Amino acid sequence: MNRRRQHAHHDNHERWLVSYADFITLLFAFFVVLYSSSQVDKRKVGKLALAIQVAFQQMGVFDTSNTQIPLSDSEAVPFSKVQVVENSERTTDLERFVQPMKGILVPSANAPLKDIQEELEKALAPEIQRKVVDVKARREGLVISLREIGFFGSGSATIQPSAQGALNRLGALLATRTESMRIEGHTDNVPIHNSQFSSNWELSTARASELLRLFVSRYNMNPARLAIAGYAEFHPAASNDTAEGRARNRRVDIVILNPPRFAVANSNGDAEIPNVPN
Repeated sequence: MNRRRQHAHHDNHERWLVSYADFITLLFAFFVVLYSSSQVDKRKVGKLALAIQVAFQQMGVFDTSNTQIPLSDSEAVPFSKVQVVENSERTTDLERFVQPMKGILVPSANAPLKDIQEELEKALAPEIQRKVVDVKARREGLVISLREIGFFGSGSATIQPSAQGALNRLGALLATRTESMRIEGHTDNVPIHNSQFSSNWELSTARASELLRLFVSRYNMNPARLAIAGYAEFHPAASNDTAEGRARNRRVDIVILNPPRFAVANSNGDAEIPNVPN
């Protein structure tokens, strides 16, 4: 009777190497993905950050140019105060982020607005002396404040005939510029309700629109440069508790926006202005 030889069974004690090799491969792939995702095109990031900053500035999303922080706040941390902090720190944060990136940003060659400020102060000297016009350099640009008393009737968006001379001088100067502008309508906190307007929102927006229409139709300004905003009584320049303060708040602000503070360097190291509408 034949007997089959039985072979001794040997356990494979090295099978763990297969699982270990798979684990090491997956771990390597994971770190490769982490490394590749961290290597962002830093030049494009710089362009994007600057373009967003300029776009928000032109749209007036953040704090307006010629306003004070509200004198009475119902919120623990009013939104306008948060905006002030954001605006003051945004450029610093941007510079801190991109400064270590060699060749990303270089100073822009755009001229400041000092020249147009001096020209406007000379051209509008009679109105400035009568305190119906104010020209001030603010954080986001040059602000020309036209007070209601010199340009509009009470509760009306129609420009007074007596204001045409000042507007002609103002329009002639602004038409020669290329900077973007935002026209802001403001009122005091006295409610309005007449046959034309049911709220201060409508009045402030209508006055800004009327001035924009005048700039485009009479002075042939490029509409792509212009934007309007109506803020009603919610961005006061002075206290509404006095008649003088309310008179200061009834105004239209023409904001000549600052050019971008930086140009973005291209791959050759040459300065290149971001493609932002102006």
